[in-house]
Amino acid sequence: MVDQRPTSALEERIDYRFEDPTLLDRALVHRSWAHDHHPPVPDNERLEFLGDAVLGLVVAELLFDEFAVDEGKLTRARAGIVRRETLAEHARSIDLGAYIKLGRGEEGSGGRDKDSILADAFEALLGAIYIDGGLDSARRFVTDTLADVLDQRGQDGSIHSPRDARTLLQETLQRQGRGTPKYRIVASEGPPHDPRWTLEVMVAGAALSSGTGRSKQEAARQAAQTALATLRDLEEVAVSAGGTA
Repeated sequence: MVDQRPTSALEERIDYRFEDPTLLDRALVHRSWAHDHHPPVPDNERLEFLGDAVLGLVVAELLFDEFAVDEGKLTRARAGIVRRETLAEHARSIDLGAYIKLGRGEEGSGGRDKDSILADAFEALLGAIYIDGGLDSARRFVTDTLADVLDQRGQDGSIHSPRDARTLLQETLQRQGRGTPKYRIVASEGPPHDPRWTLEVMVAGAALSSGTGRSKQEAARQAAQTALATLRDLEEVAVSAGGTA
């Protein structure tokens, strides 16, 4: 049977299926909507509080694992990543505003596109995912949704992200005149809260390599790393053959 819940499309967008759909419903209730009801209903502010803490933890983990720098630089980098404007933009990227429940006043004043409301709903959504699926699910959501900004972590000008394997692969292939790599999903296994994705990297319509991971981003990165290793091996063989000719 087709799922008729209005939030099904949002779950599809974020690649996460809630075991407890009421958590997602709560995450989308802005206080203006809650106050318009009599008696008032619970809003998403408690989930927002939790999501803010989870977001800070996940981003701190990523920065800590990748950069051996002092606390001040890590703190400034984290602040740049979790700022309201960034979260609002990523809320827009998953069309979160379309699902937020707003009161009449906020609806009439363009609340669906306000940075503050979008950023708060993003954090509430993360809090709901954390309660429903645990830290691993929350970490995957953050990593997938904030992929672009997490690949440019040097927000304070002092920390610069190492170049991603996908960027290196693209530069290598373009230097060789082989065009731009494309990634396609070839398999998805496991339960909705803990999937395993397999992606292939395609060059000129042919599969160059594949990778598997707990998120699409991780699988794509693994595929790119394998492709780079393959290209390096081929270059070494070509150099060796040229030297013995």
